[in-house]
Amino acid sequence: MAFQFDIKLTETNSPLVWRKVIVPEDFTFYRLHLVIQAVFGWKNRHLFQFCPGDHGSQPLITMAGNRTDGEYLDCKKTKVNEIFTELEQKFAYIYDFGDDWFHSITLEGITDQQLTNADCIDGKGACPPEDCGGAGGYYRLKRVMKFAGQPGHEEMRQWLKLPVGQGWNANYFDLEKTRARLQKALS
Repeated sequence: MAFQFDIKLTETNSPLVWRKVIVPEDFTFYRLHLVIQAVFGWKNRHLFQFCPGDHGSQPLITMAGNRTDGEYLDCKKTKVNEIFTELEQKFAYIYDFGDDWFHSITLEGITDQQLTNADCIDGKGACPPEDCGGAGGYYRLKRVMKFAGQPGHEEMRQWLKLPVGQGWNANYFDLEKTRARLQKALS
């Protein structure tokens, strides 16, 4: 069987940043973490956890060595089908405990498909750049990058490593590039 998830970056709008992925039922949460990193375009540079609510809610699923305030399940041993048991069930994925990027994960479907690897099947919106300062920094980045004459625009363009004349598009999403990045991350 395979699980189809809708994953939304909860603090974004205009556009809402989301991805739909399908994963084998026996994927570990660590593999799901790698899927989320790849399909959103994160760089896998920070701590993360899965939990049903806010930081540290139980069951907390993370890696050994990550900061925890109590008991946790090892993400490299815990499989998605051990936690996700019914349609519309929700869970959170929190990435970068400084910027606190909250992702809402919803189990949308369970299929009879026999998959050996994950796939991204849809999405919308560009993921905020790594280390941009959380939701507040992301909205500042979008505002500054909207017009070339904005104060700080040139500094932000250089920080983003954009070529001269190229802007940053919050609506950008390329399914084929995302799929290629996902396959590379899981190989």
